[in-house]
Amino acid sequence: MNEYLKNLNKIEFVITLACTGKCRHCQNGDPDNCSEHIDADIAADTVRKVCERYPIRTVMTFGGEPLLYPETVCTIHKTASEIGVERRQLITNGYFSRDPERIAKVAQDLAASGVNDLLLSVDAFHQEYIPLEPVLHFAECAINAGIPVRLQPAWLVSTEDDNPYNIRTKEVLRAFEHLNIPAGTGDVIFPSGNALKYLKEYFDENTATSPYEEDPRDIRTLSFSPNGGILNGNVYKTDILEIMETYQP
Repeated sequence: MNEYLKNLNKIEFVITLACTGKCRHCQNGDPDNCSEHIDADIAADTVRKVCERYPIRTVMTFGGEPLLYPETVCTIHKTASEIGVERRQLITNGYFSRDPERIAKVAQDLAASGVNDLLLSVDAFHQEYIPLEPVLHFAECAINAGIPVRLQPAWLVSTEDDNPYNIRTKEVLRAFEHLNIPAGTGDVIFPSGNALKYLKEYFDENTATSPYEEDPRDIRTLSFSPNGGILNGNVYKTDILEIMETYQP
């Protein structure tokens, strides 16, 4: 076992950087022309191989908007479920279709694939571009399909700060009260991507940078890019176990 990966316990896939929103807080920046997405079969094979060697507790899919490619998401989580990964987590803005039947079908497929922790990104930033009605319908369909759902808002400055964005986020969250969906603590926006471009007046030298950056000498999460990139390699070109065995910070 590579000493730099001895504490590895999570695998995550950025399914795509394409998105149905253009949120001004997005850490990824402009999603236009981002058509690339992770290959479902390679991702599933990767999950199997890594889980044979490491005690993986969580497999996560997110984006961009991952449900632009629901079949890929389902393939990954079905594999994780079949081999006994404890948490199969999906982060989505809930807006990938306006067709109620399509929305219901995707929710049912996600439940069948084993997703057991769905984080729904709703707040002032998402709802500036994304209509609430199809998101509410998706949330209801997911609940009816038996998927545990949590709201995952983005907060500006802090959860307590009384800025216009946070006030609007609280209004958006109230729209979900009739569904009795618990709201998580959410995330505080950090200065990167669109956030640095459009919200810079809210940041100062004391603003925290990304809380998701890994210590390269103590990798706990394998995070795959849509192009197959991981650590210092690429699973489209090299077997994942070889990449992991030869990894150096």
